[in-house]
Amino acid sequence: MTITPFNHLICPLDGQSLLMQQNSWRCANGHSFDNARQGYVHLLPVQNKRSLAPGDSKEMVAARQRFLSAGHYQPIAAAVAQSVAEAFNTVVAGAEHQPGTKESFSCLDAGCGEGYYLRQLDACLSGQKQEQEQQLSLVGLDISKPAVLAAAKQSKTTRWLVASNANIPLADGSLGCILSLFGFPVYPEFRRVLRPGGRVMVVDAGPDHLRELREVIYPVLKPEIDKPNASEAPPGFQTIGRQTINFSLALVGEGTIADLLAMTPHFYRAKAEGLARAAALGELEVTVDVRLTVLETTPADGASAPSAAVK
Repeated sequence: MTITPFNHLICPLDGQSLLMQQNSWRCANGHSFDNARQGYVHLLPVQNKRSLAPGDSKEMVAARQRFLSAGHYQPIAAAVAQSVAEAFNTVVAGAEHQPGTKESFSCLDAGCGEGYYLRQLDACLSGQKQEQEQQLSLVGLDISKPAVLAAAKQSKTTRWLVASNANIPLADGSLGCILSLFGFPVYPEFRRVLRPGGRVMVVDAGPDHLRELREVIYPVLKPEIDKPNASEAPPGFQTIGRQTINFSLALVGEGTIADLLAMTPHFYRAKAEGLARAAALGELEVTVDVRLTVLETTPADGASAPSAAVK
């Protein structure tokens, strides 16, 4: 397998194709975006920011990196990588009917953080042997500049972008799959950038996810509320697979527990008293309970929507 750069970028201001000229990406209307020396491209216009420094802070990124690098969520990464490998193999099987063709497969992590899941995916797919050479391109996107900077420092084979899921700066139909892991999926944008038959791997928290930690930081846990039509696929997609990933995790040390808490929305939601109780813990066994849903695009009704970059 050959790892190839992903080059199907579009201008976040006007939706025009971006072409590399010297060390900058430029569109036909003269907008220019530099390749940072650290290995990423900043494609989040200031007018699209909701704050001065959106997304995870440098400290939160460091906490996430320490926790994930310790392998605590490796079973989740393995399940996601297997789902992507199945999608990749489907593309490869189609290419085998066209001798001499190098079929390319591109995958975006939409909300990549410090890049852990893409690194795990790279290791998984790069180890696959194919009868004929295939091309793989990986893209990581996050609204947090510190997160993308941390990701770029650890992997030079992936295209890293500071950008938003609400305005994905990638060409229509340029992706084979998208990862949305504990993130904020924007399905119309996902549908636009996926090729026909493209897939989305969605990971979100199940009802028992980190229950023991939540019992520490909240006086009372709110009951789970059944959401009408929660199991239905979003418009433009069909559900082709579901699985639950459930395991126990023994956390030892105040730092590890603090790192996990910093990765969750509970870090912002819990009151000071609850955070103090969590900070006092020396060890904690928690349940990891997540749902992996695989969506596939359905045939479009009529013409595709215009690029969301065009305002």
